[in-house]
Amino acid sequence: MSTRAYLVLEDGTVFEGEGFGSDATSFGELVFNTSMTGYQEMLTDPSYTGQIVMPTYPIIGNYGINLRDIESNSIKVSGFVVREHCIRPSNSLSQMTLNEYLSDSAIPGIAGVDTRAITRKLRDKGVMMSVITREQSPTAALKHLSDMPNYSEIDHVHGISTKDIYQWNQADHESDKPTIVISDYGVKYNIMRIINGMGCRVISVPAAASAESIISLKPDGIILSPGPGDPSTLDYVTDTTRGLIGKVPILGICLGHQVIARALGAETFKLKFGHRGGNHPVKDLQTNRVHITAQNHGYAVKQTNLPSGLEVSHISLHDDTVEGLVHREFPIMTIQYHSEASPGPLDNVYVFDRFLDMVNNR
Repeated sequence: MSTRAYLVLEDGTVFEGEGFGSDATSFGELVFNTSMTGYQEMLTDPSYTGQIVMPTYPIIGNYGINLRDIESNSIKVSGFVVREHCIRPSNSLSQMTLNEYLSDSAIPGIAGVDTRAITRKLRDKGVMMSVITREQSPTAALKHLSDMPNYSEIDHVHGISTKDIYQWNQADHESDKPTIVISDYGVKYNIMRIINGMGCRVISVPAAASAESIISLKPDGIILSPGPGDPSTLDYVTDTTRGLIGKVPILGICLGHQVIARALGAETFKLKFGHRGGNHPVKDLQTNRVHITAQNHGYAVKQTNLPSGLEVSHISLHDDTVEGLVHREFPIMTIQYHSEASPGPLDNVYVFDRFLDMVNNR
């Protein structure tokens, strides 16, 4: 039996649909993702903290939910918007439906809305704050939404970063393995899986960890992870990064890329509707090769007036925005896309190879 639900946008637009998952009311910045698969990875991607996510693919939940395809310890999205959600998934690994997964995690969803029309609206007007509700009228929801802080005003990293230092693979104690420390701004499990699988000992530290405490772990390399939100709210992270530059090879991914750029004096800005999906072409300017990448970001580094020493290594073929940086003096490389690719193409793992070559050469 369907339950009426509303998706209300900050400009007053109302979409009526069928509620599924939790019956809670939820607020967040509404964004869309163009990947055709990978909804479970999307739901558990910490970079979506504070956002209501809408896949553009029309049928979601058709292969169910399993315990393998998760990228963090819980669902991180604030809400989920789909054209149609499947109630009878077909997959040998499936252990529950999408509806059950959202309900168990107290995350609301809405189905039966015109996701194509909503996507066109966001592409035209830009991302908007929004609310999913079954409990409130559209008028009351809009009033409530106007009283909520904007997505860009919140430090989303603070609430999701690990509170403790931990080693990814507890059985991995060989002293001759390179030690890679990951600053957790919202790290995805697959980054740690891949680096550990490439023969490294992986240690994750809180975003608030000082440069001194990170260096005390004697890292051979440091990865600044992806994460949610506006990098301009993370001055404490930027200050820590300045204390690491030049001391050890550093790889910045997505938010980590933006943090490194800001630490060196570059500026960032908010994109109109962001880059989110598994099908974004990026050109590697060092090789002239084009890679199809997975992306999930709403902010980018300004290409104009880059500080001395920084140079662009990758560009987006959609809009020419910066997709990677290298430093001419320090062992630093960054990418704006996701080399761990969950969900998405697998051909960008080469970035980790390039980073570990930098580590080994030091």
